[in-house]
Amino acid sequence: MDQPLLELRGVSRSFAEGDGTVTVLRDVDLAIRAGEMVAIVGPSGSGKSTLMNLLGCLDQPTDGSYRIAGEDTRTLDNDALARLRREHFGFIFQRYHLLGDLTAADNVAMPSVYAGTPSAAREARSHALLTRLGLAHRLDYRPSQLSGGQQQRVSIARALMNGGQVILADEPTGALDSASGDEVLDTLQSLNDAGHTVIIVTHDMHVASRARRIVEIADGRIKADRRVGDEPKALAPDASPALTDSSSGTVWLRVIEAARMAGIAMRTHKMRTFLTMLGIVIGIASVVSVVALGEGSRQRILKDISAIGTNTIEIYPGNGFGDMRASAIQTLTTRDADALSGQPFVASVSPGVSTSLTVRYRNISATATISGVSERFADVRGLSLAAGRWFSSDAVTRRAQEIVIDDNTRKTFFGSADQALGKILVIGNVPCRVVGVTIKKQTTFGSNDSLNVWTPYTTAMTRMLGQNYLKSITVRVADNVSTGAAQSAIENLLKRRHGRTDFYVNNMDTIRQTIESTTATMTLLISMIAVISLVVGGIGVMNIMLVSVAERTREIGVRMAVGARRGDILMQFLLEAALVCLTGGIGGVLLAWVSSVAFAQMVSGFSMVFSTASIVGALLCSSAIGLLFGYLPARNAAHMKPVDALARE
Repeated sequence: MDQPLLELRGVSRSFAEGDGTVTVLRDVDLAIRAGEMVAIVGPSGSGKSTLMNLLGCLDQPTDGSYRIAGEDTRTLDNDALARLRREHFGFIFQRYHLLGDLTAADNVAMPSVYAGTPSAAREARSHALLTRLGLAHRLDYRPSQLSGGQQQRVSIARALMNGGQVILADEPTGALDSASGDEVLDTLQSLNDAGHTVIIVTHDMHVASRARRIVEIADGRIKADRRVGDEPKALAPDASPALTDSSSGTVWLRVIEAARMAGIAMRTHKMRTFLTMLGIVIGIASVVSVVALGEGSRQRILKDISAIGTNTIEIYPGNGFGDMRASAIQTLTTRDADALSGQPFVASVSPGVSTSLTVRYRNISATATISGVSERFADVRGLSLAAGRWFSSDAVTRRAQEIVIDDNTRKTFFGSADQALGKILVIGNVPCRVVGVTIKKQTTFGSNDSLNVWTPYTTAMTRMLGQNYLKSITVRVADNVSTGAAQSAIENLLKRRHGRTDFYVNNMDTIRQTIESTTATMTLLISMIAVISLVVGGIGVMNIMLVSVAERTREIGVRMAVGARRGDILMQFLLEAALVCLTGGIGGVLLAWVSSVAFAQMVSGFSMVFSTASIVGALLCSSAIGLLFGYLPARNAAHMKPVDALARE
């Protein structure tokens, strides 16, 4: 006699209950040959459904052996058992177990997704099977739009999708009226006539009478086993489509399917998805906004420093800011400036003196800061002119009584900038002609409301102050020279000239570096605070995903029953969590951008600066959070037993 297709020897199945165990099947011996149509009959609680679960590899025996085509299932791992369910078995359930989010065609095609069948091939076969079962006009209907009989036919088509060498039907007519039930039984009988092995589990002897062999079970033991029909006709070798299951060829298809199902789940539960990603949206928006604010602040401050001159070095008398004796030190002279201007690392030098004097025009008087500078001072400090010109080197040589005024001085004494040009202002007792007016500068360091007047340093020293020493020297370092190296060279030169250190230098590049470092530190600190909201959002994702797994256990069971591997379930729920977080990340970036637009409307002269790196980093971070916090729920889903998942509603 031929080797049985399915063979159980001494099989028992026990379940833990309280402090003890309950044995549902006891020493069952059963052999089923290919092509048989067997009805397993028994009252409720007899163990017939447990026996069907063992036959379909949805469960495993506690004792005994179960062989399929001579291969002992005890030697198979979870993926191998999934492959058996996928390629050899087809399940028809009493409650249909169709996924409500999918169409009839998609429900039927599901087993071939896990078998790695290309989308065009599985769509064609799905449509052909439904057409064969009289549902050509219901391909795009969802289960809720189908009658009970139609849903069961969809279930039968799904069982045949990968060939269905063995069809296991659990109370296939239990939820149907008699007419629909007879149609389903006729279909099963025709499938058996075509060579499929059909096993029906039922308590109804009328249904059992349609089989060619009846196995009666009671109290977990087989009480009778009799043949009532012809010998079986086994399924022809080429009757089922040949499906490949090479992991290298199917991984990408499985990823696409998992992503598609994740998208469907997100659309189906829109409010839950929105609430899940809300924490991620807020967290990502916070992080991106903080980084953009920090970058905007940094660029604005550096722009203001650049206006002052980032490659400039200021030299002052004394030993530092606040030195009480600095005013008495008179060793910084124009000769020092001349010596510095001859150095190869120096682009330009501007000697400087300053004082506060009364400025008069007609009957208007005000106190202003008078700065004696060189003709290059505007370039060094980044000053722009609203009208007129800067005084020339010839004016410095001639000690010309020419001045350039700032916008505050112009407002105090004149109307427009053009009206100020050529006018005579009396500075102390020295009349000076206005030759230029600078543009008002608003910087991050605040608005300067003082009045500023610039004149040639030679004019200020001889005509206004009557002194031959300087209050400062501004050195602009050549672009290809390090300001640190230039500072050391300047200090060494002046030490040799003065014979001592009676001066100090202020390197603007050092200030820039300090501000950059401080800005980066503050951005990092605030970003870490914002990351806390991301972590909270991630915990929310994990909680919602755990709830989702609990709600969708039947879906998980159905997918495992049609051949999904543990890896497929893990991938689906991981991708769902990652997609939720990635979508939340995109929403967070958009929220940050909208916030920046509103911020720009409220705050003039300052803007948030977004970088591609921060946006990409934020999106990668949100996806990583989805994977990290979605792993536990996904793992819980993947490690469910098919029989347990199917049993839970």
